[in-house]
Amino acid sequence: MTPTIDSRPVLELKKVSKRFPTHTAVKEVSLEVAHGEFFSLLGPSGCGKTTTLRMIAGFEAPTEGEVWLNGARIDHLPPYRRNVNTVFQNYALFPHLTVRGNIEFGLRQKNETRQSEGDIAARVATVLDQVRMTGKESRMPPELSGGERQRVALARSLVLAPDVLLLDEPLSALDPQLRKQVRAELKDLQRRSGVTFLFVTHDQEEALAMSDRIAVMNAGAVEQTGPPQEIYQRPRTRFVASFLGAMNWIDGAGVRPECTRISYEPRLSRACAKGAVTEPRPSGRARDPRRGIVTRCVFLGSAVHVETRLESGESVIAQIPPTESFIEGDSVQIWWDANDELRFDA
Repeated sequence: MTPTIDSRPVLELKKVSKRFPTHTAVKEVSLEVAHGEFFSLLGPSGCGKTTTLRMIAGFEAPTEGEVWLNGARIDHLPPYRRNVNTVFQNYALFPHLTVRGNIEFGLRQKNETRQSEGDIAARVATVLDQVRMTGKESRMPPELSGGERQRVALARSLVLAPDVLLLDEPLSALDPQLRKQVRAELKDLQRRSGVTFLFVTHDQEEALAMSDRIAVMNAGAVEQTGPPQEIYQRPRTRFVASFLGAMNWIDGAGVRPECTRISYEPRLSRACAKGAVTEPRPSGRARDPRRGIVTRCVFLGSAVHVETRLESGESVIAQIPPTESFIEGDSVQIWWDANDELRFDA
């Protein structure tokens, strides 16, 4: 059953800043995260996203601003007094404890209400089922795969019933194929558990695939917040447009490779030898074709990126199906529809 996202914020950051002696890491960040939401902080290394997460967790104190959790201000509280938990990149499992021992460790340390052994066992069994680790309770961390270790780290945090689960690039240690698998499992787990996730990543694909909303950070500030589709299709700044996928910049306008069209120059014998001029120029608001030379073709499996150098000197990438082909040195025409242009104020 998919939980309903509550529009009331469980977490609020109000003009939070963090200054270090040599630089300002976070600049007046304001955010609201709703109950049951999968919210991602996305940005390049050094943009301030991990520092922001650490201020929420209590590992760093804000220089200015406020952090609120469930309507109460918490930025003055130590980490153990905040009902948030963090899953780190290295998972930090205890190597001498079993899967069960790792999961119930924090629960026993925090057993303020003196739960019975039966209550603890029931809560551990519930999260083991949620992370699909039932039957592996007695295994030791070295016996687990990378994906299984990540599930145990998640279970260890979920068993404490946090208001917000903070995830600091938890998939970065996994190989690409496993990352895609665990990514799907993580989103499914968040939906089934109903716990609010705050996910920190530099990986655009991860954020777009899993998030209900994304905050894109750059140089310590949030440049745009919104649902993945909105941020990708309607970026508000040039940085956001460029960071979320490849972008061609032509005459000051941004055009994504999948919206960029390419064909052989109709006057060339090589095109005629292939039997056609390939894709006809579209009608409507199509821009006038630009002449260019193919400089490189990059096979990506489901598509090919054809890199070209226009007569103006600009570099442009067109995305084509893998069934089509160009080679280095081909003379081509490039065009696009004006409706696909993204323009930004200087």
